[in-house]
Amino acid sequence: MARFHRLPVAAVDRLTEDSVALTLAVPEELRADYRHAPGQHLALRRVADGAEIRRTYSICSPAPEAGSDGPSTLRVGVRLVDGGSFSTYALKELAAGDELEVMTPAGRFTLEPAPGLFAAVVGGSGITPVLSIIATLLAREPKARFCLIRSDRTAASTMFLEEVADLKDRYPERLQLVTVLSREEQQAGLPSGRLDEERLTGLLPALLPVGEVTGWFLCGPFGLVQQAEQALRGLGVARSRIHEEVFHVDAAPPAPAPAAVAHSAVTARLDGRGGTWPVQDGETLLETVLRNRPDAPYACKGGVCGTCRAFLVSGEVRMDRNFALEPEETEAGYVLACQSHPATETVELDFDR
Repeated sequence: MARFHRLPVAAVDRLTEDSVALTLAVPEELRADYRHAPGQHLALRRVADGAEIRRTYSICSPAPEAGSDGPSTLRVGVRLVDGGSFSTYALKELAAGDELEVMTPAGRFTLEPAPGLFAAVVGGSGITPVLSIIATLLAREPKARFCLIRSDRTAASTMFLEEVADLKDRYPERLQLVTVLSREEQQAGLPSGRLDEERLTGLLPALLPVGEVTGWFLCGPFGLVQQAEQALRGLGVARSRIHEEVFHVDAAPPAPAPAAVAHSAVTARLDGRGGTWPVQDGETLLETVLRNRPDAPYACKGGVCGTCRAFLVSGEVRMDRNFALEPEETEAGYVLACQSHPATETVELDFDR
């Protein structure tokens, strides 16, 4: 069960003009709780002006070794978002010695080290989970190779530039690095411009044997992830080999939910305890559960992070939108509670599965 703990900030390192890396110290007694797979994320919480703010950031540091007590530190990358209350606080106020409320790791955009060829297409801050994936994979599996295709606006805006360069120097034969800048010409390498479906369809087969890639990891803004997926599907890649994590979804209004079912109720199991509560008019199932169980897991409430994933035991729901669950997860019966509305008089969710 996901839980918050207060962790001290060990360092705030400037990466670019608009981004920082936060290093969090993990006390020895909590290290087992913060064991994480490469690619998982953390939800950070603070209260400002009486309102609770939660934001999700991917762990960019390597995953701890199997059999270890867990990580002594965790590192996440934070990019400034226009009007973003948490990112503004992180870049302009947060300092070493402060404390943050940090949820235990979550997320399924992960890769357990295994032999084979893997690849990623990332944009902007989408490098953060993939940095952890690459560092962990290449350190633990000598028969693994990785091709990283990353897109950024300019060299100066590129997060974790030195860290990626260090990995390339450490594994020159096993890490292929391709950088595309959308707003700046490079002295060498690919021409500038956006990575869209048409460009990726021509570029990817020229870089690597697309059909031999065991797993593709797409991470970044919704547009880039969508275009990359369409390019890969057009090149014959099975959907099961494509893994996605979306950052920065446009704040367009979600699709309207169907008319609410009168007198609907939700039964939820959470941390081994269950309860049944009426769903108020217009509420999502997460909002209903939170009114009665404030410990219910969530972070973004926008259908992006997947923290509120729950198994639909019975009943039917309609989801406004979904940028977090893979098709096989929805087919298996999982839903995003923050986007789900009841479509039957009774709905049962299990947050523990």
